[in-house]
Amino acid sequence: MPRHFPCPRCGQDSTWEDNAFRPFCSERCKMIDLGAWASDDYKLPTEDAPQAEDQSNEY
Repeated sequence: MPRHFPCPRCGQDSTWEDNAFRPFCSERCKMIDLGAWASDDYKLPTEDAPQAEDQSNEY
């Protein structure tokens, strides 16, 4: 019995087996999601490292 789950992009029913676009339901949803990553719509929270002050005169 194939497993069904919602597409992470549009929420439509999708299957894992025999699905070249998994976890997405279609190539369209896969490409929309890829475009969102490429345009920085998704960002992972990080703590920025403290900026180093001008260290050129420390040597």
